[in-house]
Amino acid sequence: MQINKIRANRRKRLADSMGNGVAILHAAPEQIRNRDANHPYRFDSYFHYLSGFPETEAILVIVAGTPEASILFCRDKDLEREIWDGFRYGPETARDAFGLSEAHSITKADELIPKLLENQAALYYELGGNQHSDRKVFDWLNQVRAQSRNGVTAPDEIHDIRSILDEMRVVKDASEIETMRRAANISAQAHVRAMQLTRPGKMEYEVEAELLHEFRRNGAQSPAYTSIVAGGANACVLHYVNNDAVLNDGDLLLIDAGCELDGYASDITRTFPVNGKFSGAQRDVYELVLAAQAAAIEQVAPGREWEDPHRAALQVLVQGMLDLGLCKGTPESVIESGDYRKFYMHRTGHWLGMDVHDVGDYKRDGQWRKLETGMTLTVEPGCYIRPDDSVPEQFWNIGIRIEDDALVTQDGCEIITGGVPKSIAEVEAIMAG
Repeated sequence: MQINKIRANRRKRLADSMGNGVAILHAAPEQIRNRDANHPYRFDSYFHYLSGFPETEAILVIVAGTPEASILFCRDKDLEREIWDGFRYGPETARDAFGLSEAHSITKADELIPKLLENQAALYYELGGNQHSDRKVFDWLNQVRAQSRNGVTAPDEIHDIRSILDEMRVVKDASEIETMRRAANISAQAHVRAMQLTRPGKMEYEVEAELLHEFRRNGAQSPAYTSIVAGGANACVLHYVNNDAVLNDGDLLLIDAGCELDGYASDITRTFPVNGKFSGAQRDVYELVLAAQAAAIEQVAPGREWEDPHRAALQVLVQGMLDLGLCKGTPESVIESGDYRKFYMHRTGHWLGMDVHDVGDYKRDGQWRKLETGMTLTVEPGCYIRPDDSVPEQFWNIGIRIEDDALVTQDGCEIITGGVPKSIAEVEAIMAG
């Protein structure tokens, strides 16, 4: 299978970066929702990136050197449990299905993993990732240390494996990009459906249900995060997720929602009028945010600094805030004082990938890192105006964010979420239809 070759190459890259030593990665544990019910299982991103194995109670061990080995420990086949909980691979089937060197029962982990650590120079592990996993790893290390009188040595270096894997994950390969494009298209269709079906008097959760319907109908496994469906003043709450208010005529609706497909997230925000027509003040702020996003997108290209899109968006937003009477002074003084943060308090984007706020450093050696072909990020300026005596009343409770997902290409960037219209004319036309 092609995906197994891709994951095998990832494991080899990790082993080559390690040079020597052993890497240990744990699958995510199941999370209890209440009493006898668990939350839907979602794998650990690092573990899945390297193995593709979808079950809990599993450990992946990668031994660098010659020969390299990728060893899985997982649950045994159990036909009785499969009646209740569904299919389990079991070690032998898992080894072949996921292209691994070896596979053993998870019950053998305490016996075999300490042997794999013997006389190794270094251990690579997700330090502090999970208390239970931490205890297991240090128990194994102590078992090896206890054999020192027999001439056995334990790794005397412990490295956080995330420092290697984060850099691998921040630049996407062709298979990841293809999956992210598909996720973006599904989410785009969901946002269009939400626009078409929004009307005054509906509840926020009714619109959320339309998003979820479109995600699942098109094969996405789940939302990438809890959807934000925020009407009126709720749009000025950045992480509003109650989604239980009525949508009023004359208000805006801000939707921040994206699906997760085969482990990869999409992330789109659109803001539009509940009644299908922007008012004058809404139009002014919307056009400002749209112009800020366009300026930011122009800065997404190889060789640009991570901060360049934010700087570009901020310049446009601050000038617009001055023009609308929201701020006073000069653009330079407003930026220096931070007065704009009353209306724009977040940054203009984040990495996107297996996690909606994906891994990867934003700075290196104190300097904003350069964008590279294959990186994926969001571009999402906004403006949120709460009631205040210093603010013209016509702008009160207008909250607008416009967000797209950008893939850095050789010549600039590709907006993979472009299937959702965002010009005023296009939005109003969709809602009228």
